[in-house]
Amino acid sequence: MKNLAASLLAATVMMTWAVACGVEDTSPELLGTPAVNLSTFNPELKHCGTHEPTELEAAALEADFQHELSTLMTRKRPGGGTGGGTGGGSGSVTGGVINVYFHVISNGATGNIPDSMIAAQMDVLNAAYAGTGWSFNLVSTDRTNNATWYNGCYGNSSIESAFKTALRQGSADDLNLYSCNPSNGILGYATFPSSYASNPMLDGVVLLDQSLPGGTAAPYNFGDTATHEVGHWMGLYHTFQGGCSGSGDYVSDTPAERAPQYGCPVGADSCRSDPGPDPITNFMDYTDDNCMFEFTAGQDARMDAQFSAYRYGK
Repeated sequence: MKNLAASLLAATVMMTWAVACGVEDTSPELLGTPAVNLSTFNPELKHCGTHEPTELEAAALEADFQHELSTLMTRKRPGGGTGGGTGGGSGSVTGGVINVYFHVISNGATGNIPDSMIAAQMDVLNAAYAGTGWSFNLVSTDRTNNATWYNGCYGNSSIESAFKTALRQGSADDLNLYSCNPSNGILGYATFPSSYASNPMLDGVVLLDQSLPGGTAAPYNFGDTATHEVGHWMGLYHTFQGGCSGSGDYVSDTPAERAPQYGCPVGADSCRSDPGPDPITNFMDYTDDNCMFEFTAGQDARMDAQFSAYRYGK
């Protein structure tokens, strides 16, 4: 039986995460970040609005995760078949096809991105995850003209709840992507797999529309904001989670990183006591889109396990 205190804390954090993905990052280097006008978009303001757990929160969630893994029964993989990929085993999936529902939220013509940008975004996602065994199938695209939702899609829990409740489709193993205009330098935010059970209607990924391929949010307009946020949706933390100490991102083959990196600082090594330079090419850092190109084998295994524990068949 799980430790009761850890279980209660995990449940509390899961419920908090369902709404906290819209809470502004309070990292010291980001405090006081003003609202951003895309015409003067400052690359140094890039950050993700997904809640970064404290060491205590992460430990409680990891305890729940391990419990969930221990209770899994053998299941078919998504998209058909009975296994495949690598790292499989009883009760786990190691890849498959994830159905995607894309929701375009706009303010009239502003934000009403064309189908070509959405298609390009799907191509970027599929290329980024190709080595993991996961792929993404666009099932449908819907469009909603709502100025309040478009400009208030970050930092306002009632607005977030309204547009997600109205638009979300599918179940735990379906990906809902929402494009809109988050404020305060946010490029996107996501819910973690563990929060689905407590509030399924909030599940999904929200993206700055201009972060899609061909958008105006250079140098973050190659589509890897979606790659990064879907990584959270699949169960990954930032590479700089926990800094140079503690359990970090709970992935053994990502070197520790003191804080997010920007640009593409080749050779940066902010945690000298931990082997390896900062993982600036990893999709879960904050570097420019054209600098990021990889997930590690450990991240791949974690995504498989998180999907198995919290999403598959739920």
